[in-house]
Amino acid sequence: MAAEIGRTYQPLDRDAPFYVAGHRGLVGSAIWRNLAGAGFSNLVGRSSAELDLKIRDDVFAFFAETKPRYVVLAAAKVGGILANNTYPVDFLSDNLRIQVNVLDAAREFCVERLLFLGSSCIYPKFAEQPIREDALLTGHLEQTNDAYAIAKIAGIMHVQSVRRQYGLSWISAMPTNLYGPGDNFSPEGSHVLPALIRRYDEARRSGSPSVTNWGTGTPRREFLHVDDMAEACLHLLENYDGASQVNVGTGSDVTIRELASTVASAVGYEGSIEWDTSKPDGTPRKLLDVSLLANAGWRSKIGLREGIRGTVDWYRANVESVRG
Repeated sequence: MAAEIGRTYQPLDRDAPFYVAGHRGLVGSAIWRNLAGAGFSNLVGRSSAELDLKIRDDVFAFFAETKPRYVVLAAAKVGGILANNTYPVDFLSDNLRIQVNVLDAAREFCVERLLFLGSSCIYPKFAEQPIREDALLTGHLEQTNDAYAIAKIAGIMHVQSVRRQYGLSWISAMPTNLYGPGDNFSPEGSHVLPALIRRYDEARRSGSPSVTNWGTGTPRREFLHVDDMAEACLHLLENYDGASQVNVGTGSDVTIRELASTVASAVGYEGSIEWDTSKPDGTPRKLLDVSLLANAGWRSKIGLREGIRGTVDWYRANVESVRG
């Protein structure tokens, strides 16, 4: 049985082995950068080619070899609405196996502090806005990504169960829509903000007189820069120890129409912006209540305009090798 871990808040040991699962992804790479900048000298990461987290025996062998004291589980099979809706079995099966293997191995080897990362899609489609943590499991999920959401909900319950049964100080965090360096900019698999960046930058370079977006542009969405998310993760690991998952966001949102205008300005596109209102809008609003995070002493710092400009710069510098 795992040793009982003290619940006092204190800085993590910068020299202890710290495993970042998914360290090459959008979130994981930002967490790695943040931890390195904060002085962690023993970061551990494996690419999916080096370690397939779906293979249980390999995961346990990895934990036996590296013996991490801290873990952030940022590895996941992710995708946009089309991918989630088309391959629900893959998103459910792959993510459940990744989570169960990593969390079971972390428990077996008595990982002291672990942060499990989920997604705001865990909340009901028509949850009261802004969405509080206690909205979990109070209504129906958005059908297009319900399989992925169920996997993430299972991860939250796994962490809470480990806390109850083994007394380990593990926590979960649920970020809002993330963006930034390392994002997926593919036309088929990207989320709305990187898709807009690619669309408008290509329109600028081709001299297209107009760009047409789906829907009315009226839905409201919240966006958090991935570097802010990474900073919040370390803050929570050092300042929060509760059973509830913690929402991580900015506490403010914008319309998709406002977002498109901001992106067009950031890339220097001067053509007209059109809207195909025959296409669906999706959920009218999705904003997280970040009171619990604020009470833990953290607020976002990177403004949306600033963050989008930086992401556009990164995209242009890496356009030949960027995902997508």
